[in-house]
Amino acid sequence: MGKGISEVGVEDLVRAGVGEDEAKWLMAELKAAIAKVGFDQKEEVWREVTARKLLKPSHPHALHHLLYYSVYHNYDNGPPLYWFPSLNESRCTNLGRIMETHCPKLFGASYKDPISSYKEFQRFSVQHPEIYWAIVLKELPIHFLEAPKCILDTSDKSKRGGNWLPGSVLNIAESCVRSSNYGNKQDDSVAIVWRAEGNDDKEVNYMTLEQLREQVMMVANALDNMFSKGDAIALDMPMTVTAVIIYLAIVLAGFVVVSIADSFAAQEIAVRLRVSNAKAIFTQDSIVRGGRRFPLYSRVIEAAPLKAIVIPATGEDVQVQLRNQDLSWKDFLASVSHLPRPNCYFPVYQSIDSVTNILFSSGTTGDPKAIPWTHLSPIRCTADAWAHLDIRAGDVYCYPTNLGWVMGPVLLYTCLLTGATLALYHGSPLDHGFGKFVQDAGVTVLGTVPSLVKTWKSTGCMKGLDWTRIRLFASTGEASNVDDDLWLSSRVYYKPIIECCGGTELASSYIMGNLLQPQAFGVFSSATMSTGFVILDEDGRPYPDDQACVGEIGLFPTSMGATDRLLNADHEKVYFEGMPIYKDMQLRRHGDILKRTVGGYLVVHGRADDTMNLGGIKTSSIEIERVCDRADNSVLETAAVSAGPPNGGPEQLAIFVVLKEEMIISADTLKKRFTKAIQRNLNPLFKVSSVKIVAMFPRTASNKLLRRVLRDQWKQDLQIQSKL
Repeated sequence: MGKGISEVGVEDLVRAGVGEDEAKWLMAELKAAIAKVGFDQKEEVWREVTARKLLKPSHPHALHHLLYYSVYHNYDNGPPLYWFPSLNESRCTNLGRIMETHCPKLFGASYKDPISSYKEFQRFSVQHPEIYWAIVLKELPIHFLEAPKCILDTSDKSKRGGNWLPGSVLNIAESCVRSSNYGNKQDDSVAIVWRAEGNDDKEVNYMTLEQLREQVMMVANALDNMFSKGDAIALDMPMTVTAVIIYLAIVLAGFVVVSIADSFAAQEIAVRLRVSNAKAIFTQDSIVRGGRRFPLYSRVIEAAPLKAIVIPATGEDVQVQLRNQDLSWKDFLASVSHLPRPNCYFPVYQSIDSVTNILFSSGTTGDPKAIPWTHLSPIRCTADAWAHLDIRAGDVYCYPTNLGWVMGPVLLYTCLLTGATLALYHGSPLDHGFGKFVQDAGVTVLGTVPSLVKTWKSTGCMKGLDWTRIRLFASTGEASNVDDDLWLSSRVYYKPIIECCGGTELASSYIMGNLLQPQAFGVFSSATMSTGFVILDEDGRPYPDDQACVGEIGLFPTSMGATDRLLNADHEKVYFEGMPIYKDMQLRRHGDILKRTVGGYLVVHGRADDTMNLGGIKTSSIEIERVCDRADNSVLETAAVSAGPPNGGPEQLAIFVVLKEEMIISADTLKKRFTKAIQRNLNPLFKVSSVKIVAMFPRTASNKLLRRVLRDQWKQDLQIQSKL
C-alpha cells in the first residue's frame, strides 16, 4: 500500500538511490516543509517540496516516485495536483494580462485576479464570444486586406456554428511571413531553428523571418508557373524546413495543401489523393532515420501517376531515378531563375472561408473524412495556444509531428503567428540526438505524445541533458500515463505539462490545461476559451456542470474555427444528427467519453463510437478489420477493439477472430500475420497486442456487431494482466 510522507525515513531515501549524507539532508528539509504546512495538507506539502526544489532532475526516478506517492498517500480529493500557479507569474501570462486589462470593466467588483477569476472568464468567453474574440484578435498579428464586418453573425440559422469574421479578406500565410510590431516580430527575428540527425555536435541552423519570406515567395512563383489557382497540391514528407516553406507557399499562392503523413502505405496515399483530387505531390526521395534510408518516393509513385516534385532527403541531388513527368526540387526552383525578382510575390487574397488545407481524420466508414481548413482555422488554433500554452515571441517551440497530422499545421501557425521560433529536428525523436537538439536549440516549450515519453523514460536516452530552459510541456494524441508524466515533469523541476485534446474538425482542442489553474498529471483542467460543452448521461440528458460524472460529451455548436462542411461526407449527419437539444442549441458530436472528477478536472475515457487511437493516430475498427479479414485464409471475420491499461497509457489493439469451419491456427500465428498486414496496408506504427479466437461475435437483434461488449472483455483482460 506504500507509506505516507510522515512514515518515510532516511533508509527509504537511500533505497531510492541517494547517498546517506544527501538522504539525511533531504529528510531534514522534508520535515521542515511538513512542519511549515502540516503533513495532512498534502497539496501544500507537495507545493513546498517543489518550491524548495528538493527534488532535482539528476535524482533517480525512484526518489521522485517515492516522494510524490508518499505525499499523496490515501489522497481522495480528486487528481493529485503537482503544479501550482503563482499570482505574480499569472499576471504576466498572455491570458492573465488581458484579464487584468479587461476584466475589471467586464466583471466590476467581482473580479479578483487571473487565478481566482479564471473560471468566470472562461464562462464569459462562452456566453459572449464576440467580446472575447475581439480582445484576442487585437493580440495577434493577423493582417486583413478587408476587415471583418463583425466578429460573429448568427442570423443564418442553417449555419449551426455561426458565420465568423464575415466579409473579411486575407491570406493567412502572409500574416505568417510578414513582419509586425506585435511581439517584436521583426525581419531579423529567428523564425525557424533546426538540425538534421547525425549532426548532433554541430551548431543548430537558423532562418530569419526575412529569409523564410523570401524562400516562401520563390516557391510561390514556381507554383504559379505550373498550376492553376485553386488546385489541390499534396505534401507527403517529414516536417522539415523545406516542407514548411512549401506548405506556406501553397497557401500564399492561393492553392490548397493536401496533408498526407509520411508513414502511410501506398494504398492510403492513393485514397487521400483521390478524395482531394490533388493535381501534384511534393515528396522526398527517402526518409533518413538512424543513418538508414527508407523509401518514400517509391510509395508515392505506386499510389498515383500524379506529377511529383522530389526533394532530396540529404544533399542537393535526389538519390532515385525520377519518372519523365516528375521534377527534382533543384529543377523546380530553377524554373523561376529567369525572373528579375524571384523572391518577391504578391499574396492571393481570399475570403476567410476559402479552403487552404485538406486534412484527414479516420471515421467509422471506409474512406477517411476529408476535413477542409480555411483561413479561419489557423486563427483558432493559434489563439488557443496563445491562451493556454502561453506561446509568445521569445519562445522556442518544438513538437515532433508531421504536416500530415493536424499538429503539424497547428505548430507551424502557432509559431509564425505569435512570433515564437519554430524548432524542427530532421530525424527520429526517440533518441539522444533529438534531446540534445532540444537542449542546444534552447527549447522553451516542448510538445510530446505519451508513447514518446514512455520511450524516453524506459531507454534512459535523455540522461545527462539539460532541459531546464523548458518552461512547459504540451501533450496530446493519446492518454497520458501518470508515472511517465511524473518522470517528464521532474526533468525540469516540475514545470507543468499542459494536456490538450481536440480534433482536426475543431481546428484546435476543446479541453486543455493552462497556466492559471493548478495542474494534475494526465488530466485536463478546463474547456478551452470560448468552448462550451455538457456531459450527457445514457439518455442524452446533461449532468449539472459541477457534478462528478462520466458520459459522452456534447459540444456547443457556436465554435470559432470548427468545420461547417466535409468534402466527402454529410457534415450534418456526422456531427449533429441524433444529438440532443440543449438550451435551444443542437449539440455538436465529438465522440469522446469524458469523466469529470471531484474538483472539476476532466479525463478522456475513450471514444463513444468505434474509432480508436493507436499511438496518437486515430483510425477506425472497420479499416483494421478490412485488412485483417484478408490476412489469412482461415479467417471468417474479425473485430478490432482498443482500450488503455488501467493505470493509464496508450490504447492497445486487440483483434477478436471467428475462424472458418474446420480451420485450425494459433492466436500467435494470427497475431504476427495481422500485425504484418496492418503495417503494410495501413500504418507501420500500428501493432496488435492480442488476438482472441472466439466461436461467434455478440450482435444486436438487427445483426449489428457489438464491439462495445468485446471492448469490455479486452478491458477486463488488461486489468487482470496489470495485477499479475
